[in-house]
Amino acid sequence: MRLNLLLIFTFYSLSCLGQTQSEFMNYVDEVHANKILIVFFSRTNNTKAVAEMIHEKVGGKLVSLKLETPYPKGYDAVVAQVAKENEENILPHLKTKISLKEYEIIYVGFPTWGMQLPPPMKTFLSENDFEAKTVIPFNTNAGFGIGSSFETVKKFCPKSHVLKGFSTQGGIERDGILYVMEGEKETEVRQAVNKWLESLQIFTSVSSFHEQ
Repeated sequence: MRLNLLLIFTFYSLSCLGQTQSEFMNYVDEVHANKILIVFFSRTNNTKAVAEMIHEKVGGKLVSLKLETPYPKGYDAVVAQVAKENEENILPHLKTKISLKEYEIIYVGFPTWGMQLPPPMKTFLSENDFEAKTVIPFNTNAGFGIGSSFETVKKFCPKSHVLKGFSTQGGIERDGILYVMEGEKETEVRQAVNKWLESLQIFTSVSSFHEQ
């Protein structure tokens, strides 16, 4: 609401200075982009691909979460380590550090691991203050859905406005199926992402004002 009122005031100000609607739209796009952060954790690059699709549509800053100590390369070793982290509530240390002060809309992307939110994303959510921010989760999984991941995002962000998330099937690392976001699959997911983003109607007030 605060951002929308600012944009409306700016529209009238620019109109008085003889600026065109097209120029104002460019200004709106720039303001929106500067307020958007897309943070993701991805092992086989499927979640990364979805993050990039979102970025192409909404702009903003795109950030990949990296660990101080990366997970092992072997699938079984990762499964064992993540199971231990979940069981003992261990939050792995992140190499990536991000200040959220300048952002109002934050997309958080992750795969489903053990039917839960991956520990690195738990670390990110626990280390940052999301009060009064809009948080939007997105997910890739091996075909078993989001598990408890979206609910966990809400628990970590109790004072945030958490919007409807997006989920799609990615690879199945256990079976040796890794990156799948190409060809028909990529086209299908991109269309689904665009439809989901449009359904969120984040900037409806500004858009409606423009169309009057």
